[in-house]
Amino acid sequence: MSLKLNKNDFFLTDMNSVVVAERHPQADFPSHDHDFDELVIVWRGNGLHVWNDIPYPITCGDLFYINSRDRHSYESVNELALDNVLFCRERFGLAADWSQLLPGENVSQEQRYWRLSTLGMSVLRDKVDELAKECMKSEPLSVQLSEALLMQLALLLLRFRQRPDSGALPDAHQLDLLLMALRANIAAPFHLETFCLQHQLNPRALRSLFKQHTGMSVTHYLRQLRLCRAMSLLRYGNMTISDVAAECGFDDSNYFSVVFSRASGVSPRDYRQRFTQQAGKILLSSMTAE
Repeated sequence: MSLKLNKNDFFLTDMNSVVVAERHPQADFPSHDHDFDELVIVWRGNGLHVWNDIPYPITCGDLFYINSRDRHSYESVNELALDNVLFCRERFGLAADWSQLLPGENVSQEQRYWRLSTLGMSVLRDKVDELAKECMKSEPLSVQLSEALLMQLALLLLRFRQRPDSGALPDAHQLDLLLMALRANIAAPFHLETFCLQHQLNPRALRSLFKQHTGMSVTHYLRQLRLCRAMSLLRYGNMTISDVAAECGFDDSNYFSVVFSRASGVSPRDYRQRFTQQAGKILLSSMTAE
């Protein structure tokens, strides 16, 4: 059963419409929902963000727009640092097109997951810090100023965010280039030395930079991407285990099964069966209710 978080436990008063919940670090946290919406901005480290039963490997630069109907949790975290910008739409006093600035339940989940560039994160860091200080005041002027700062933050996110599978990123930092390349090579072999040669980068320095910002190695991150892709294919598709393995960059389906079992605690076949059974129970329950 999902844990329910209530706005009364987070917002300073009934008038405050926004608050910043710093999670430095973010620990493992069970599945939950809440009666408010939130922005999740990941600054460093890594982990697994399970959002409405879909696993996302997260690290620096990930951005999520979470609404009150969503369920999510954090698992297998490692030096994960993020900020949750919580907000109550019904309390907004400033006139703005908030549905465009902060996409909510009328927007698909796919359109509420983005990536931020290194440059964008440096700009946003200052704005979030400013908002975090202002939203801890309750006088009317501070309530209005906090909302104005949230509007500025939302506009900056529109400027700096990019689709996770985007092949181009303005003002791309070498870390951004590597993260994009890894996401584009889930099904294909990836060789860091070749990548560095193409972009005239130093492999050793890039490995160190990647570890510094994400808390893990390049190989570990790519494996996480591939395993999360495999989980989605097993849960929502009907491909064979061998085809799932190939789609996720594993030449040997037996090796894929070993890696998957170590990471999830169950074999790919049992993992698929678990969610097939859950779907069947939900369908039976709905038919009984009718």
